Amino acid sequence: MANEIRVVMAQLNPLVGDVEGNAAAVVESAARARDELGGDVVVFPELMLTGYPPDDLLLRDDFMDSVERTLESLRERIHGIAVVLGTPLRSPAGLRNAAVVFADGAEQGRYFKQQLPTYGVFDDKRYFTPGDTSLVVEIRGCRIGVTVCEDLWHPGPAAAAHRAGAELLININASPFDRHKWRAREQVLRARLAEAPVPLVYVNMSGGHDEVVYDGGSCAFNRDGELTVRAPQFELGLYPVTLQAGDGGWRSRAGTIAAELDAEASVYEALVWGVRDYIDKNGFPGALIGLSGGMDSALTAAIAVDALGPDRVHTIMMPTRYTSELSHTDATAVAENLGIRYDVVAIEDIFEAFRGALGPLFEGRPEDITEENLQSRTRGTLLMAVSNKFGKLVLATGNKSEMAVGYATLYGDMVGGFSPLKDVLKTEVYDLARYRNTLGAVIPESIFTKAPTAELRPDQKDSDSLPEYHVLDAIIEAYVEKDQSVASIVSEGYDAGDVERVIRMIHKNEYKRRQAPPGVKVTARAFGRDRRYPITSGFGRG
Repeated sequence: MANEIRVVMAQLNPLVGDVEGNAAAVVESAARARDELGGDVVVFPELMLTGYPPDDLLLRDDFMDSVERTLESLRERIHGIAVVLGTPLRSPAGLRNAAVVFADGAEQGRYFKQQLPTYGVFDDKRYFTPGDTSLVVEIRGCRIGVTVCEDLWHPGPAAAAHRAGAELLININASPFDRHKWRAREQVLRARLAEAPVPLVYVNMSGGHDEVVYDGGSCAFNRDGELTVRAPQFELGLYPVTLQAGDGGWRSRAGTIAAELDAEASVYEALVWGVRDYIDKNGFPGALIGLSGGMDSALTAAIAVDALGPDRVHTIMMPTRYTSELSHTDATAVAENLGIRYDVVAIEDIFEAFRGALGPLFEGRPEDITEENLQSRTRGTLLMAVSNKFGKLVLATGNKSEMAVGYATLYGDMVGGFSPLKDVLKTEVYDLARYRNTLGAVIPESIFTKAPTAELRPDQKDSDSLPEYHVLDAIIEAYVEKDQSVASIVSEGYDAGDVERVIRMIHKNEYKRRQAPPGVKVTARAFGRDRRYPITSGFGRG
């Protein structure tokens, strides 16, 4: 029996649907794991071959035909190292979310995911049939049990693999990021070690797919819960774990443990990765942003630059009579500090033309939010025109607080193909901006200190229409992310009138959110596929 085995964790970023491209990454990584790292086994994330989630691509026979052809090709192309690969597989019982183990042209086993999640962003039961048996394979004298992602979030599969003789457990994942996810993962993994006291290697995907970002953080634990190896979050690479056999069984040697990112750093990195992968994977040449001189657009511009580089980011200021001189100054400073293209397109004449055209129809009615929204929709139209002409994707700059209560103009400032701050509350926007300035001051202090305003009427402030953001955000977090009731929120000291008004606005504006662009998920309950509420509903409207 060999007394040592080296497992290489392949923390990669597949493109959903690109079966051949993902397979090429598998072949390259397997060769590097073998030749550069001396790996005996290379382990890839869940559904590595298709990317995760492939959604209704899985219902297409031509797609699954290509998966099976490619999987067969991989078995023939990879030699000298064993492979644990996530892929969908057809079976007589139905489609499976599988981990396949093969080496030197021969398949050693296949494992079918047993726990199929349907909460949050997951919809596995729509596509897959669950498995019910363990898989244990022997590689270099080590009996290895294999599980897939959600299997470790529940008692059962890990313990069953241990009873079947596993001396090492490998778990492959496509586990999405949220700001509290690492702590939860660590607790879950240690709970499974209590049931299956053998070393554990946990391999996670890294990269962005639409709303979801995978943060990597692949890791290894010993049977006693000791963390021995941790790959960095938000990085791609191959990370070795060396295990040795002894009288007490197999143990993982101490290796490199990457530092855990703090809350602001991890959220900021998730936003950067989400923007980069959405733009690059969809083939856009860059990003276009309406720069207002306010905090949301300033932070969005900084994220875009960190994701794409300054040469790929274009900003446009579109002032009216209500735009302050300070907003001009602040927007100019942000653009100069980031080194990005900055143009000014005044919209006063366009705004007046709209008012003139609508004058006869609106005669006798006072000015109201209609005229405010005309300004915002003019800006949206111009941004889309520039996007059409030059190809860059418009990034909407709205935050979660605004999206929650509808403090945004449909077809105006909601215009865009992607919305980086969609799951970031307004108070957190300021925290992230402070964090970004620690990496290099790009957002002027004056943006932090001035009152938030849409500048659509004289002396307008957001607080004219909304509770103060620290109150609003607390209510949104309690109701949207924690599903607390009105009574529960009020019992925490919030004004009943504020709570009821905010909740009415949340429900009233579901139709707007349904038309909003996708954005990066960074909380446990993001708007989009993560939180699914009916548009037409009598609940919560008062």
